[in-house]
Amino acid sequence: MQTKTTDSRQHATDQKPATTAQTEGNRIPLLAFWFTTTVVVFELIAGSAWNLLTIDWIEAQFDHLGYSDYFAYILGVCHFGAAVVIVVPGFQMIKEWAYAGVFFMWSGAVVSHLALGDGLVSWGPPLMFLAFAVASWALRPADRRLQEIRLRRDRSADAGRGRAGRPETRPRAWAVSIGLVVVLSAVSLLTLPAAEDITGEWAVERGWAGGHRP
Repeated sequence: MQTKTTDSRQHATDQKPATTAQTEGNRIPLLAFWFTTTVVVFELIAGSAWNLLTIDWIEAQFDHLGYSDYFAYILGVCHFGAAVVIVVPGFQMIKEWAYAGVFFMWSGAVVSHLALGDGLVSWGPPLMFLAFAVASWALRPADRRLQEIRLRRDRSADAGRGRAGRPETRPRAWAVSIGLVVVLSAVSLLTLPAAEDITGEWAVERGWAGGHRP
């Protein structure tokens, strides 16, 4: 009996380092997900403010690319909607559409600049944000994946556990997500004057400023 108890304790002791290593291994992808997602969400929120307020940089860039003025307002609304959907808990189906939307938006920006022969300084930023969006989508936790949620719901129904398997719908998750949106929105608005000055200089340097549509 003593030998059996000793073996059990030894087995439990051996399992602790493995469990700790597994926890650390799961934490790294989660941190990477939130880092890439925060970058994407901040860019979307800032882009929403820039488009809805139609700063000089947006006007100059649209003149250069040949886009219509009203397109800025469409982008502004879609930017903010996608940012909220991506960061808040739940809405897995709409999340897929939001990720698809930002993918086509930033890939379209890259293609538009390349089609006009623009250099890396023009198509590089949207390509970078496109990479962050793909990384955020690929690293999203299981409770943010549509297929995984369906599997969990099926298992919960079979086991009679009701609402089990939906931990992200807790009030704390909503509070953190909404708080992040509020903070990033405040930062984007507070930094808007400085951003307008900097991007205005970019427009002049690239020869986009002062153009008019026919």
